Amino acid sequence: MKEETGPARAQRSNFSFRVNVGHLGANPVKVTLQASDEERRDLALRWGVRSVEQVSAELELGRWKRDGVRIKGLVEAAITQDCVVTLEPVSSTISERIDALFVPEGSKLARFETDEDGEMVVASDGPDAPETFSGDAIDVAAVCEEFIVLAIDPYPRADGAVFEENQPPNEDAETRPSPFADLKAWRTGGD
Repeated sequence: MKEETGPARAQRSNFSFRVNVGHLGANPVKVTLQASDEERRDLALRWGVRSVEQVSAELELGRWKRDGVRIKGLVEAAITQDCVVTLEPVSSTISERIDALFVPEGSKLARFETDEDGEMVVASDGPDAPETFSGDAIDVAAVCEEFIVLAIDPYPRADGAVFEENQPPNEDAETRPSPFADLKAWRTGGD
């Protein structure tokens, strides 16, 4: 089997832990995840960060309603990114609570309420609709990854790093005519 490298490899993480939904009973199941060195390197590529030092989760999976699953717990990560101003390394920690519901595809619980025009009705203060899963398993590591990615700072800054507002003017910009110069000349009748 050919091993993928580069961007194709970065699109798929080996950080995975599939839980068979059929094995979940009335009592919740506890799941502990800890990403390996190789998984953390893959995650750093996927997330576009300098490095991932740690990813762990303490989860509880249980039945929800008849055929749904509820995942609750805490996911934590330690990452290093590049400062958007200085490109210095910026370390940060992420700690996110998870409370997510999943139902099988086609479940009545996954259908959205619609109004008479067919528009979806969503209450801003109501609970989130359950997500769907296909097959007989849910990848709880992928759920954890989703919560971490949403918490990553898209513009990390090193302490004290600020953009300089008084930068020297770009000489090319001064010698080029304004893109509106022809329009101004046309409006005033000049050349």
